[in-house]
Amino acid sequence: MAGGNERSMKALKEVWRRAENSLCADCGKPDPDWASSTLGVFICLSCSGIHRNIPSISKVKSLKMDHWDDAQVQFLAKHGNAVTKATYEAHIPIYYYQPTYNDCQVLREQWIRAKYERKEFTEPGKQLPYSDGVKEGILWKRGRDNGQFLPRKFLLSEREGCLKYFTKQDAKEPKINVKIDVINATFQPVKIGNPNGLQITYLKDNKTRNIFVYHESGKEVVDWFNAIRSVQFHYLKVAFPIASDNEIKNRLTRNFLKEGYMEKTGPKQREAFKKRWFTLDHRRLMYFKDPLDAFAKGEVFVGSRENGYSVQKGLPSGTQGNFSWHYGLTIVTPDREYLFTCETETDQLDWIAAFTSVINQAMTPQEYASKCLDAVSFPS
Repeated sequence: MAGGNERSMKALKEVWRRAENSLCADCGKPDPDWASSTLGVFICLSCSGIHRNIPSISKVKSLKMDHWDDAQVQFLAKHGNAVTKATYEAHIPIYYYQPTYNDCQVLREQWIRAKYERKEFTEPGKQLPYSDGVKEGILWKRGRDNGQFLPRKFLLSEREGCLKYFTKQDAKEPKINVKIDVINATFQPVKIGNPNGLQITYLKDNKTRNIFVYHESGKEVVDWFNAIRSVQFHYLKVAFPIASDNEIKNRLTRNFLKEGYMEKTGPKQREAFKKRWFTLDHRRLMYFKDPLDAFAKGEVFVGSRENGYSVQKGLPSGTQGNFSWHYGLTIVTPDREYLFTCETETDQLDWIAAFTSVINQAMTPQEYASKCLDAVSFPS
């Protein structure tokens, strides 16, 4: 018996060490130490918890702590991540967002359920709830002024190339009508205070407008997210006919590079530093009095190093404004310097790394045009 156990463990380790099984099959996290004995995939601890909630589809076990019999090990050897992915990920639409271990729970859970439970990607040309170019339904939207979440009708149309929402179910005219190419969507469960919270942003008069929504169903809110990406993809295919699918995919919805609190001072650099919420959305640095504000109080364009932009650790000597946080950083632009302080050194270094990643990238022609249009700057 002991010999059989040793033989099974040795065979299990051999399968586990295969290169294809070195990353979680669902989120890509390195060194997964759990596996599904019914699907044959190697997964991380976090994804194993999601699998455990679908017991009719997946039975999960620890590769380190649980016993694996010969038949189960042989099943893993026959399948593994590569074979299983070839079945369950055979026909993923190029616009569909495939989450990583850095993404929120609702995205990862619906990705796993879409693959194994609903089998959305096993057949070519399958009709999906986010693939037909139109989506209509109710989302709970946060009021711009009162902060209350109320049900609102939303309509997404590929034919019209826009997203609309209506304050009443029977309203003839939408409250907003936003072109799809200026929209971004990113999940914000912590900021919104709901596990299915989605932040939709768009440009209006070259200023960023935020809309915060959620739906009680995780599947429904993720379907909305991928429907937006689907409509964006087909719109951009027409607008940029010579661009490759991957080039267009990279222009779809994006996560913010960094968000969090810093203190800022005004352009004279003698005013008291004030605590504000900052969002770095690629080359747009925005600040808000409250994280859930509809409009930014100010925005600044962050260009590239060759165009005179840089980030420096610390504040210029002789800075006079009063500040309570002591980990400073300075953004240098061709026009002026912007001074900030962070609460901790870790925050300071993280912000510097985020700014550096943007500044080190060459600017595109579209970004040059955006800079010329962007007359908004940080007021005092």
